[in-house]
Amino acid sequence: MTLPTLELPPSSLADIEIASPESAIDSGSAYYSPPWANTSIIGIAGSSGSGKTSLSVAIIRELSLPWVVILSMDSFYKPLTAEQSAAAFRNEYDFDSPEAIDFDVLVEKLRDIKSGKKADIPVYSFEKHSRLDKSTTIYSPHVLVLEGIFALHDQRVLDMLDVKIFTEADSDLCLARRLVRDIKERGRDLEGCVKQWMSFVKPNFTKYVEPQRNVADIIVPRGIENKVAIGMVSDRIHKTLREKSIQHQSELRRLGRVAEVTPLSPNVIELPQTNQVMGITTLLLSPLISREEFIFYFDRLTVMLIEKAFEEGLCFSPHIVSTPADNAYSGLQHSGEISAVVVLRGGSTLETGLKRVVPDCRTGRLLIQTNFRTGEPELHYTKLASDIAEHRRVFLLDSEMSSGGSALMAVRVLLDHGVAQERVVFVTYSAGKMGLNRLMAVYPNIKVVLCNISTDMEPRWIEERYLGC
Repeated sequence: MTLPTLELPPSSLADIEIASPESAIDSGSAYYSPPWANTSIIGIAGSSGSGKTSLSVAIIRELSLPWVVILSMDSFYKPLTAEQSAAAFRNEYDFDSPEAIDFDVLVEKLRDIKSGKKADIPVYSFEKHSRLDKSTTIYSPHVLVLEGIFALHDQRVLDMLDVKIFTEADSDLCLARRLVRDIKERGRDLEGCVKQWMSFVKPNFTKYVEPQRNVADIIVPRGIENKVAIGMVSDRIHKTLREKSIQHQSELRRLGRVAEVTPLSPNVIELPQTNQVMGITTLLLSPLISREEFIFYFDRLTVMLIEKAFEEGLCFSPHIVSTPADNAYSGLQHSGEISAVVVLRGGSTLETGLKRVVPDCRTGRLLIQTNFRTGEPELHYTKLASDIAEHRRVFLLDSEMSSGGSALMAVRVLLDHGVAQERVVFVTYSAGKMGLNRLMAVYPNIKVVLCNISTDMEPRWIEERYLGC
């Protein structure tokens, strides 16, 4: 029995305490790296039909993690000319040569994912032999599995891989698997599949695919049956993720130390403490108030918060209207689209107030929860407008902010989707000074609008009172 060979490279993770991007230094802001930055990428290459996809699924099952994504190199076939497309339908176009893959686009998308940015992945149709006019989005995976016959071919790709795997299988088994897949899933006929195998797949394996075996860290015979190799990959990735988790917690603690000696930013705007605001706050803090009354008064205060956020965060342009009395009135109108992003579930308590001020406001969703074992915020769900980067202002809504960890992550998500710092307005009922200083140290150009500054590390209580659970 052939055992897998193992030569795993040392971890490429940088020490967050020391390494800071030049952009952060130039802007005078502190550096914060989200948990999904420096994504661990596993490359799996091998002959067509060697079991790359099955092995990828087996590795994911063994990892048992929620933030793992499989990226197939099939998505990166180059668009064909009319002549090439006609040849493809005759099974006379070579899809098994490196020239058929758009490595430049692949490298660009991998670099975006590796740096924590959103990546739009093209969708390829094998029935039409062309890219479709749509894409899929990959964002914030902790682990990415890149599988394809040329996953270990391009040096630029190799430089980004944490683990390099080559799968091996008997050639007759590979042919049988390919026939079943292409006929059942891709609408091919038996004669065309055999023609393509003999003309392109078989000769190109010796020429292009097999040499990738020499750069692999792990050579996996027998695919998903090789439990030893799968376990080795899983152990390596788990170790890397533990290192990243420790570094992320260390960075949050460092930001906390910075926050202790930092004065409050002028971009933190507190709602004026009028008699009305103080009266409503007194009612909200009373343990005797009923849930119905709590919701009523909290919604009233939320309207005032949203209005203050609009006052601080909006841009207006001159606009002349004709009045019912046929007079010209020189007024103002909003310039650019405004949207909101709700940080679940606390941010949902501010939605009623938002809709009362802007009934047609487009809203997105983020689900960020704290891991009870590590104390780290974790991103579980993202739903944002596709054109959010073009919006003039984006209001980020959350009921409370304590340590600032979730707020840091939420703002980072918006920035990764192309929203400029200057366009983000964080709206919350209360926030601790340490959390505010952490947030503003990293993102000094955003604005924060809140009702009051609470004690540090105050437990979240508003959503429980408002939602009743």
